[in-house]
Amino acid sequence: MDKVTRIGISLEPELLKEFDELVTGKGYTNRSEAIRDIIRFALIDERWEDEEAEVVGTITIVYDHKKGAVQERLMDIQHDHHVNIASTVHLHLNQDQCLEVLLVWGKVREVKHLSDEVISVKGVNFGKLTMTSGSMDLDLDREVKHPHYH
Repeated sequence: MDKVTRIGISLEPELLKEFDELVTGKGYTNRSEAIRDIIRFALIDERWEDEEAEVVGTITIVYDHKKGAVQERLMDIQHDHHVNIASTVHLHLNQDQCLEVLLVWGKVREVKHLSDEVISVKGVNFGKLTMTSGSMDLDLDREVKHPHYH
């Protein structure tokens, strides 16, 4: 951060006590770091309301690979949405279950649609979409043009 503006806030003693416990429990070194993260999360949540906003994220699923044609269906969906999938990670949990994580990006509406399709496949036992801003500095006016691979 090049420039910092100091602000003041007023909190009830019990709320401050709970907040300080959260700060300590999460490993923050000070209240300001925790407050900055809370503000970032709120801005990202607000951004998700705009269906045209660019986001990056993950779709995490656990599925039973022996149920019907679940693997084939998941693969078809992934091929249909290849422009929104940067990469996938596949882990065999046991003889029957697999965990798969899709690294996704694109417009909110595209990512949500892809997530809904994947999670609703028969044989998927668990699914969760996690999205974040497409830019780590939260420059909310800047578009994500392409994911950066490292």
